[in-house]
Amino acid sequence: MEKKICSYEALFVISGNLAEDAYAALKDKFVALIGDNASDVAVNEWGKRRLAYPINYITEGYYVLVAFKSEPDFPRELERVLGITEGVLRYITTAKEVKAAKEEVSVEEAAPAAEATEA
Repeated sequence: MEKKICSYEALFVISGNLAEDAYAALKDKFVALIGDNASDVAVNEWGKRRLAYPINYITEGYYVLVAFKSEPDFPRELERVLGITEGVLRYITTAKEVKAAKEEVSVEEAAPAAEATEA
């Protein structure tokens, strides 16, 4: 049976109270986990930013966005690991939709349909 591969994006926020090396270790841990279980991995580090509201008295966090393609089972496992890892404040994984190309309707085709509704 053919394996189904889908596109996903995972965004996670690491505590801003961690030292640079601890932050880098956590980021590398998750990028390696994604790299081992997925393909076409693209990492976009947004860096340290102020949170909209304090989370457990923490006001800053490191944002990391990772785009990847994997089987549908992997994102659930990734979120499980993110949820039990200390130092991760928030996380979300979303499936990216592949938009189909719209068929353009010509003016000639649309005009008879409009005339039929007026009658």
